[in-house]
Amino acid sequence: MDDVKKILAVSRSTKQCNRVVQYGVSLAKKYSAELYVIRVIHDPFSMEGWNLPIPYLREEYEKFMQDAKAELDKIVEAEKKRGFAIKVFVRDGKPMDEILAVIEREGIDLLLLLAHDEGRMEHLLFGRTNEELVRRMPCSLFLLKSAPAPDEP
Repeated sequence: MDDVKKILAVSRSTKQCNRVVQYGVSLAKKYSAELYVIRVIHDPFSMEGWNLPIPYLREEYEKFMQDAKAELDKIVEAEKKRGFAIKVFVRDGKPMDEILAVIEREGIDLLLLLAHDEGRMEHLLFGRTNEELVRRMPCSLFLLKSAPAPDEP
């Protein structure tokens, strides 16, 4: 892994994805690489999404996204206080397109992604990005195995 100088960790707004960021920090420090984190906001309630007319579901989605952002911010800020620089990208759009754009523009060498079976709700909110990324990846890929905690579905 001596040739890995730029690492991109994908945070898909779930608690489990924060582990990907933590692994990114660890690998970047070990290999003296730069760490980038991308968080893509795909709004299934917008005109480009499903445009679901259920106010309750939209409110739950917005709270979910705010909580996830707060958790990611906490991790990033803690590392910055320790003197470790992390560049964070927050993008609106299709996750696949936004992730590939950052990889190409920043010259990313390694992508970190949570490896798990995407459930129905996650597929609705984020799409099937794991399968697409594996097929279209222009750089090396590190899949982090993660099983849901006992209290999570």
